[in-house]
Amino acid sequence: MNIDQAQDPDYESVKIDYVGFVDPYAVEGMIVLKTSEGKEFHMRAFSGEVAKHISSFSESPEETIPSIYKMIEEICEQNEQVLVKVKIYESGEVLRANLYFTGKKDIVLRNYRASDAVALGAFYKIPILVRKNLLKTSMEA
Repeated sequence: MNIDQAQDPDYESVKIDYVGFVDPYAVEGMIVLKTSEGKEFHMRAFSGEVAKHISSFSESPEETIPSIYKMIEEICEQNEQVLVKVKIYESGEVLRANLYFTGKKDIVLRNYRASDAVALGAFYKIPILVRKNLLKTSMEA
């Protein structure tokens, strides 16, 4: 068992398996997150722009960083904080995420858009955790 599972028994670590679009105009994004055991979580209904960012962070991190991600990076550097993990969960009918920072003081930012959290996870190459009840075997997904 890895450290994330020991600290977060209701969550499982995932990797980005696929990034794409639901529509031919790239307006709505989708991603498939997968565990090392092959369980999947399909996420959609977020902007195609965020999907493009996730894809570019996964493929070529040296590309130009969008300003909002640069701003987060600068705030973290100035306050000696590091984003260490994101946790994806359901809140009612929507997906949300908590962002975990560590440094001089541990900080948890709660209830943010899950797609933005996945993008930050891809950008920083940090663990992305998904609540276990959201994961399905590939036949169920």
